[in-house]
Order: sequence, then structure tokens, then C-alpha cells
Amino acid sequence: MNHLFNLRIYYEDTDLAGIVYYANYLKFIERARTEFVRSLGIDQVALKIEPGIVFAVRRVEADYLSPARFDDELSVETSVQKVTAARIILRQAISRGDTLLFDAIVTLVALTDSGKPARLPADIRRILA
Repeated sequence: MNHLFNLRIYYEDTDLAGIVYYANYLKFIERARTEFVRSLGIDQVALKIEPGIVFAVRRVEADYLSPARFDDELSVETSVQKVTAARIILRQAISRGDTLLFDAIVTLVALTDSGKPARLPADIRRILA
């Protein structure tokens, strides 16, 4: 299951050299994850209310391969790598056309509102499997 999210680089995304500031790639993949989850019909606001579960990033392993620049059109591809009782492991790749710029493995965990580990609801595990 793959999801594509497209974006354009604005001046505010770049450093003085006109290259995307490294931390902004994390913002881009966060936006893409939000849209990915939404596209699956998962309402994160409702999930927080009942059964009281939120997703949190536990780990990001990222490779910065080539710079993006002002006005580039990029796409973020999100794919599920593994789902366990309480974790979702995703691969998120940012490309400009056929050129891979950024590649990350992101581990999400399910937490209660108080920050304690929680099991993913069975219906969400089924959707992601």
C-alpha cells in the first residue's frame, strides 16, 4: 500500500544557500503521514477521543541523499513496512521526479493520552496490514 503526497518548496523552506533546511524534511514526511492516515479513513481526532490513542514517532532513521531547492516540486511516497500490536513501521521517500532525495524509516507507536504504551485497535491493524 503506497500513498503519494505532493508539495512545492517555498523560500521559507530553504537556508541561505537556497537548499531545503534538513529539519524541514521531517515536516514534509509528517504532513505526508497525516494525509496517508486520512486517506485510509482513520480519524485521528476521533481516535484520540475514543479509545484515547494517539500516534507518536518513536524512531526516525533518515538518509539525506541529494538536496531539494527553492521551487522544486517533490513527492513523498509512504508505504507500510510492518505493523505489530503497538507499532507501525513506515518507509517514507522524498523524490524530485525520478531522483530520490531523502529516504527514511519511521517507527510510530500507539500511546494513551497520558503517554503510556497502548495496543493499536484491531480495525486499524487490519487497515494497515
